[in-house]
Amino acid sequence: MTADLKDTSYKVLLVDDEENITRSIARLLLQQEIELEVLVASSGPQGLEVLQQHPDVALIVSDQRMPVMTGAQFLEQAKKVAPDAVRMVLTGYADMAATMDAVNKGGAWRYLTKPWDDEVLARSIIEGVEQFHLVQENRRLTALVEKQNQELSEWNSGLKNRLFEQTATIRRQNEELKSRNDQIGKAFRNTIVAFSRLIEQHSPRLQAHTANVTELSVRLAKDLKLSPEEIETVRTAALLHDVGVIGLPPELLAKPMAAMSGEELQLYLQHAVRGQTALDEVEELREAGVLVRHHHEHFDGAGVPDRVAGERIPLGARIIAFADFVDRQLTDDRGEAAVTGVLAQAERELGRQLDPALFPLIKPHVLALYLSGAPTASPPVEEKELRPKQLMEGMLVTRNLYSGSGLLLLQKGTILGGYHIVNVLRHYKVDPPSGGIFVSWSAGSAKDGVQLRTQGRMSFETETELELQPGQLVEGMRINRNLYSGTGLLLLTEGSFLDAGKIVSLARYYDIDPPATGVFISRSRQIS
Repeated sequence: MTADLKDTSYKVLLVDDEENITRSIARLLLQQEIELEVLVASSGPQGLEVLQQHPDVALIVSDQRMPVMTGAQFLEQAKKVAPDAVRMVLTGYADMAATMDAVNKGGAWRYLTKPWDDEVLARSIIEGVEQFHLVQENRRLTALVEKQNQELSEWNSGLKNRLFEQTATIRRQNEELKSRNDQIGKAFRNTIVAFSRLIEQHSPRLQAHTANVTELSVRLAKDLKLSPEEIETVRTAALLHDVGVIGLPPELLAKPMAAMSGEELQLYLQHAVRGQTALDEVEELREAGVLVRHHHEHFDGAGVPDRVAGERIPLGARIIAFADFVDRQLTDDRGEAAVTGVLAQAERELGRQLDPALFPLIKPHVLALYLSGAPTASPPVEEKELRPKQLMEGMLVTRNLYSGSGLLLLQKGTILGGYHIVNVLRHYKVDPPSGGIFVSWSAGSAKDGVQLRTQGRMSFETETELELQPGQLVEGMRINRNLYSGTGLLLLTEGSFLDAGKIVSLARYYDIDPPATGVFISRSRQIS
């Protein structure tokens, strides 16, 4: 398809109030193989003036946060001036409502975040121009066929062959459109995953929570033999079940539900309704939104928001509620005793908060997910103030840590993981706290190990795990620790199993956003 674009010049409009952003993207587009005429505007009103002069623009890239007119408002007006232009929104903010407006009101075709990856941004823009070209070409061919049909009675029989050729061309174009729509559907699903990761970053207590709840919910849905469509709905709802917490105070989200006051708990539990309201704007997410609304209902009818009971609660919501209950109880401790205790607590809640029929199905998945390579806790020692580069996984945070601008980075009582350390290192560069990090840690809690060298590559072996490089991974390996990218994105969840897709995706992240360590897996055999 890209080869078809080389003979034609296409116009791309960049709208951003930061001149360095538009200048950077313009330079990137000038390096592409196809000929692109780049138009620039520094605000929504100016962008509309440019469109009045160039209504044949193929693609519009707009920032979301701009003075006078937001990106969503601009794209909504731009849709009237240049309805055929493909529209994309570019933003550096995790603003769910604004993103929904850009998609629904502005007809945004794709959502990209700042800072961007040049390759991903360039590919997205080229694909958008291809989509514009495909629609225009299909429209031209359709009009041509209609004209030929009108003249068919006057033409000789030889015209039929030409008509067949044109029909075949249209069929091929329609097949390409179907393929493109399939790609859009895949991009939509990936956007759901991206939103779920934005939710996790909104609060330290939500880190890895969404991934764990989704993993348990999907496993349970498969055990119940739900249809592929129902499983996908459960997966989407689990990924977004906490979307309504965006906008709640961070200090409220930092508390366990058991520690909230009555007023705080009432405010927190509104997130289920807020979540459904946000998702209801997108027709494809409405079924998932119903599950989000009911994931805090109780089996005995004492839950919220509608106090429905038993099988009146949608099955998907009962599944997510069970998974959410388990993971929230295991936020701070995932040892064998803690998991056993949570299962006992869940058993006491059967028939009250939880669906009794789900317990025998979810129990083996809880044991498999949370007990694979779980570290044993060690008693803390005296408090120490450390620099960021001195931090190690397993240390206990003894005081709240705030950034220079007052953002809560670490809550007292947090057990440091790889994500926390990466996040702290990043904030000490861009918004440094006034002091060090106060922790309590016993050196005896570190696992002793030896290094192995395999074909020139370094691995780390302990009694229960190996640290491997991406090229050493094989399908079926079990992940022993959460793995985060260099910017703190959760790539692999503890307890999950590797497949070919995960290995390929992981290799890509080690190229563009490399984690600080290798991949820790449960040791099942000697690597030689």
